[in-house]
Amino acid sequence: MNQSPPAEPLEVPPKGILRDYLETIVTCVIFVLFARTFVFQQSKIPTGSMIPTLLIGDYIMVNKHVYAPSSFAWEKKLLPIRDIRRGDIIVFKYPEEPEKDYIKRVIGLPGDVVEIRHRQLYLNGVSQTEPYVQHIFPPGTNLDADDYAPTKVPPNSYFAMGDNRDNSRDSRAWGFVPRDYVKGRAFAIFWSYEEERDAYLRTSLTERAAAIWSKITHLFTRTRWSRSFSLIR
Repeated sequence: MNQSPPAEPLEVPPKGILRDYLETIVTCVIFVLFARTFVFQQSKIPTGSMIPTLLIGDYIMVNKHVYAPSSFAWEKKLLPIRDIRRGDIIVFKYPEEPEKDYIKRVIGLPGDVVEIRHRQLYLNGVSQTEPYVQHIFPPGTNLDADDYAPTKVPPNSYFAMGDNRDNSRDSRAWGFVPRDYVKGRAFAIFWSYEEERDAYLRTSLTERAAAIWSKITHLFTRTRWSRSFSLIR
């Protein structure tokens, strides 16, 4: 009996190079959108309220997942999530205008008693050492910054202040940050660009276009390379 020759394997037609590129781009876009929506957020520092830790023109990354609520103890052991701690630099919805984002350092946790005497911070009656704090103006220039009566932080709330105590509108002025207003923790500076102090006030289309062109033409001379790609502490 004559045996038929073995069937040749079917050849899978190669995908086109253009299709490969498109699939790669789509995959990257989906990943970036997912990360931006659920994990990370980018923000720009518009004012000097966090000097010297954060400067005007710092572009930062915010971890939106680190404070995610957890129902089980094992979640905090296996997943990179935790509770808000004193000293964390957080991004949150500004209580007086929730459509705006603010960035400050957490000073008081729920139950803490916060007090300021002659610019010295006290937590639960104990004087605190704050190496990150800066006072730009002479003593007595900003009386609201110099003293703050003992105040207990309510449940599910936080007391937050800027590191530049003389030039920061924070919990001393508008009260506490509700827990559900906290959007995430600032953890890295991915780019730092030397901007004018009033750049955030230029909001017209023409001014924005001019700002973009300025960044393009001065990219190498105004980028603060020593701060770019650094962790926030």
